[in-house]
Amino acid sequence: MTNSFWSLVPAIVAIVLALCTKEVYSSLFIGIVIGGIFYAIDAASGFAGFFNHVFKDGMISQLSDSWNVGILVFLVVLGTMVALMNRAGGSAAFGNWAKKHIKTKVGAQVATICLGILIFIDDYFNCLTVGSVMKPVTDKYGVSKSKLAYLIDATAAPVCIIAPISSWAAAVSGFVSEGENGIALFCKAIPFNFYAFFTLIMMFAMVFMRFEYGTMSAYEKALDSMANDDSEPESSEEDNAKNGKVIDLVLPIVLLIVFCVLGMIYTGGFFSAQVAGENEGEMVANGSYLNFIEAFAGSDASVGLVLGSFAAFILTLLFYIPRRVLSFKASMLCIPDGFKAMVPAILILTLAWTLKAMTDSLGAASYVAGLVEGSAKGFQNFLPAIIFVIALFLAFATGTSWGTFGILIPICIAAFPEGGLRIISISACMAGAVCGDHISPISDTTIMASAGAQCDHVNHVATQMPYAFSVAAVSFVTYIVAGFTQSMGIVASALISWVVGLAGLFCFLFFMKKKVTK
Repeated sequence: MTNSFWSLVPAIVAIVLALCTKEVYSSLFIGIVIGGIFYAIDAASGFAGFFNHVFKDGMISQLSDSWNVGILVFLVVLGTMVALMNRAGGSAAFGNWAKKHIKTKVGAQVATICLGILIFIDDYFNCLTVGSVMKPVTDKYGVSKSKLAYLIDATAAPVCIIAPISSWAAAVSGFVSEGENGIALFCKAIPFNFYAFFTLIMMFAMVFMRFEYGTMSAYEKALDSMANDDSEPESSEEDNAKNGKVIDLVLPIVLLIVFCVLGMIYTGGFFSAQVAGENEGEMVANGSYLNFIEAFAGSDASVGLVLGSFAAFILTLLFYIPRRVLSFKASMLCIPDGFKAMVPAILILTLAWTLKAMTDSLGAASYVAGLVEGSAKGFQNFLPAIIFVIALFLAFATGTSWGTFGILIPICIAAFPEGGLRIISISACMAGAVCGDHISPISDTTIMASAGAQCDHVNHVATQMPYAFSVAAVSFVTYIVAGFTQSMGIVASALISWVVGLAGLFCFLFFMKKKVTK
C-alpha cells in the first residue's frame, strides 16, 4: 500500500467524512486509524505495530517536534494577547471608533481585507490577529462568521505567497537548489502566481458587487437584517473595561508585528551577522536590505514567532498595568483564558499533523512526485497547468502547502534548469499548493481562520470551497495560456496571461451575479 494511491486514502477519507458528517475531530481520527492499519499491514507488525505507529510514531512524535511545539506555543501566546486586549477594553474602544468611521457592511468587509493584506508576515499571525480585531465590527454590520472566515483565509496564505518578506517566501527559498538565490527566484515567480492575485481581486469585486453564491449566500442572507440594525451588540464581560482606549488594541498589534519580524530575522542570523565581519566594511554590508532578506529566508518561523509574540506580551503587560487598565491578577487570568480559546484549534492541528505523518509514512510524497515526473516530458506547454492541479490535490489531501513546495519545487527545477517555463512552473506549484491548502479541512491555516472568526470549521470549509474552486478554474486556464505563450518572452507571457485571466474572472463574476439575481 506504500508509494501508491492507497497512501492518499487516509487523507481522502478524513476529508470526505468531515464534509459529510460536519464533525472534524472524529473524521481526522478515523483517517489516522486507517493510515495506521495500512502501515501495519505493509509492515506485518500486527496490533502492537498499529498502536505504536499511530501514537508513538504519529501523535507523540508530532507533538514533540520542535517546529510544531513552537506553533502551539505561539497560538497560546496569541490567544492570551487577544484575551488581554478584550479584557482591557481595547476591542470595545475599537468597536466604538469603527462605528464612527465604518458605516456599512461593504466598509467592514473592505477593512477586513485591507488589514489582512497589511499583515503579510505570516499566515498564522494573520488569521488570528485579523479575526480578533475585525470580528466586533463585522458582527455589527451583519457579516456572517463564515464570510469573515473566508475573508481571513483568502488573505492569509495568498498574501504571504506574493510577499518577498514573509515566512512563506523563506520556506520556498529553502527548497531551491544550493548555490541559487531562492528569494530572487521567488520574486521572479510572483507575477505568475495567478491564484493568489485572482483570489484577492475576486474578494474586492464580490464585496463591491454585493452578491454571494453557493452555500455562503444562505449564511449571508440570514444576517442581512442586521446590516441596518442600530442596536448595540452584546458585550462580554471582558469588553466592559472603563479605561479602554483604541491604543489598547492598536499598540499590542503593532508590537506583535514588529517583534515577530525581529524574532524571525533574529533566528535567521541577521543580528549576529552584523558582528561577524572582520572589518567595518563587512559589518556595514551585513546590515543592508539584501541581508535582511537573506535573514528572512534563513529564519525559523516557529521560533521567531514565539520570541516575537512573547516579547510583545511582556511589553503589553508593561503598557497596561502601570496605567491601571488591568491589574496584575486580571492580566494573569488572561493566560488560561487564551489557552482555552485555542484548545479547539490545537486539537485539530494535532490530529491534522498526525494524519500527515500517516500519509508520509505510506509514501504519499514519492507517489505524487512520480506522477509529476511521468507527465513532465510529453506535455511541455501544458505542464504549468498540470503542476497546478497536482499541487492543488496534494496540498488538499495532506493539508500542507509547505510540504507540497518541498516535493514539487525541486522537481520543477530539475525538469527545467532555466527559462520562462521554469519560472511559470514554480509559480504554478506555489499557486496550486496555496489553493489546496486554502480549501483543505485539515490545513492548519484553514483551521486557524475558523478559530480567528470563531466560525464552525466545517461550515467555513463548505462555504469557501465554491469560491476557491471558481478562482482555481480561472487560474488553470490562465496557466495553459502562460504555458503556450512562454516562448514569446516572460514579460509578454505575463501580460497576455493576465489579460485572459482577468477577462475570464470578471466574465464569471458577472455571469454568477446575473444568475443569482434571477
